[in-house]
Amino acid sequence: MNGFWRKWLTAWCAAVGVFGVVLAAGASAATSGPVAALLDLLNGPEPLVIEGPMRFALAVLGAVTIGWSVTLAAAIDGAVRLGRDGRPIWMMILASGLLWYVIDSALSVATGFGLNVIPNTLFIAGLIAPLAASGVLTPRQALP
Repeated sequence: MNGFWRKWLTAWCAAVGVFGVVLAAGASAATSGPVAALLDLLNGPEPLVIEGPMRFALAVLGAVTIGWSVTLAAAIDGAVRLGRDGRPIWMMILASGLLWYVIDSALSVATGFGLNVIPNTLFIAGLIAPLAASGVLTPRQALP
């Protein structure tokens, strides 16, 4: 993987982490403005109420998302270090992203937050583009 796509994926992982921070900030009334604005923008069917259980859910979701960003960064680093032998790791990274995309998007639609599919699609494209363009998904024997 060349330097451009490596930097792209580093920025992509950082964006995942920043999104996790935005979610986790919803745990406190004093810092929930960004996540409240995001949820309002996504236009759910019910009035937005961020209290008690919702604050807990945002805290946990934010922490998991931050952890996911670090895990992905580590997996990407490992795959890059393995060079051509990193293909199985790249395939699992892709599988994890696609699994997230399908589940998150389906549940977004089912819960009335269908607009969330738009940023989800942009986000998964940000993962697929470097994997496809860099050739890391190409079977080893097919590489020159």
